[in-house]
Amino acid sequence: MTTTQDLARRIRLQCLRMCHQKRASHLGGAFSVADALAVLYGGVLAKNPAAPNDPQRDRLFYSKGHACTALYAALGEAGYYPLSALDSFTDNGSVFTSHVNHKVPGVELSTGSLGHALPVAAGVALAGKRKGAAWHTYAIVSDGELDEGSNWEAILFAPHHKLDNLTLVVDYNKIQSFGTTAEVLNLDPLPAKFEAFGWETLEIDGHDHAALAAALDKGGRSGRPRVVIAHTIKGKGVSFMENQLAWHYKSPDAAQYEAARAELEGHAA
Repeated sequence: MTTTQDLARRIRLQCLRMCHQKRASHLGGAFSVADALAVLYGGVLAKNPAAPNDPQRDRLFYSKGHACTALYAALGEAGYYPLSALDSFTDNGSVFTSHVNHKVPGVELSTGSLGHALPVAAGVALAGKRKGAAWHTYAIVSDGELDEGSNWEAILFAPHHKLDNLTLVVDYNKIQSFGTTAEVLNLDPLPAKFEAFGWETLEIDGHDHAALAAALDKGGRSGRPRVVIAHTIKGKGVSFMENQLAWHYKSPDAAQYEAARAELEGHAA
């Protein structure tokens, strides 16, 4: 039986392969969010890969559009399309573009312009609430993306409308494009900010699958939207990438690819 931990490992391996083969970037951020995606697609989400637009599906809005490889890999592993389709990543005319593309089966919204997906998710959750729909809305944002004011408008909006059918995951790896979040625009105290805005606020280890599954569960809601502040490690899973700003953009060369693959497959020298 496949575990969500094994699914996360496979997601990371697919990300590594795509970024190496196509000289693409944003591998560090893809690795930090892989565990959350594995838990979501490995069991939490109500989904139908054979009918991606099933009206009863849960909606996932993935705002980390630059870390597209993680979502593409998760959808492929979940059966939305053959994994071989990822071989066309970034090719001219491919739907698997270098930022998330809504033409990919299972993708709700094209993202990459940061600060857009949470406002859309809040609107969708409000529509679901008014319809009495059973499905749930999830959004995943990067921590650096919380520099965007549009997110804070949505963070104010969601509790006002009692959107307890909305769950936000913050991939809090604490490194953004040009430095740490503390250096660029300090977010702390982040949990207190969400609490002040009226959110049910959970802080967890974003690589602990049991903690993720419990936090992302749809039951026992309090009449408030829930934020899961997932403390993660940029480049998680590969020792020489972890907590390294360079891997926000770097593409692994042949030697780095083999070393990283060996670590992820569990047989590093």
